Amino acid sequence: MIERFVAWFLSFGLKLLTGAHGRWSGCAPVPVQRVYCVNHTSHLDFLLLWTALPGRMRRLTRPVAAADYWNAGPIRRYVINRVFHGVLVDRSGKSANPLEPVFDALAEGQSLIFFPEGTRGPGEGLLPFKSGIYHVARHAPNVDVVPVWIDNSYRVMPKGMFFPIPLLCSMTFGVPLRLLEQEDKDPFLTRLRSAMLELQPPQ
Repeated sequence: MIERFVAWFLSFGLKLLTGAHGRWSGCAPVPVQRVYCVNHTSHLDFLLLWTALPGRMRRLTRPVAAADYWNAGPIRRYVINRVFHGVLVDRSGKSANPLEPVFDALAEGQSLIFFPEGTRGPGEGLLPFKSGIYHVARHAPNVDVVPVWIDNSYRVMPKGMFFPIPLLCSMTFGVPLRLLEQEDKDPFLTRLRSAMLELQPPQ
């Protein structure tokens, strides 16, 4: 019960600060299993995306996060494990299959928040995509991959800041993608990257 309150409190506070809201331009906000692929510029990104989802969808959606960052300290561990039930990925190279926890979550019917860049970008454009999302799409070919663009999050909590700045943020949800038959990694990543970039608001 306390974890639900913490999740609500963080989400409510962030919504007050940023007006976080979703723009469902390419798909409807329905509680079906999806992998939300999001640009990554702030440690608040997964919470912003989660906040923009309707309540019935939040309960089905878990963030995929870096184990080395979120396990560094009791507060981070509590937030990612107990409050948001994150799927932690080992980036150390020691794991035989670092995506195994992701595959397990998909097998359980969970939706995921996934950052295909693998690390935070500078705030404009996208860093090169890692191959992880391709392997996820190949492992679960019947699960929609939804491109999402978060606008302004890098200004809300720039790198090195400990507290968010009140600025408006929006999440634009695009048309779902699936891996095409016999589609290789590079064409899929290019297609997904283009779909995400097309969601950027006009400058």
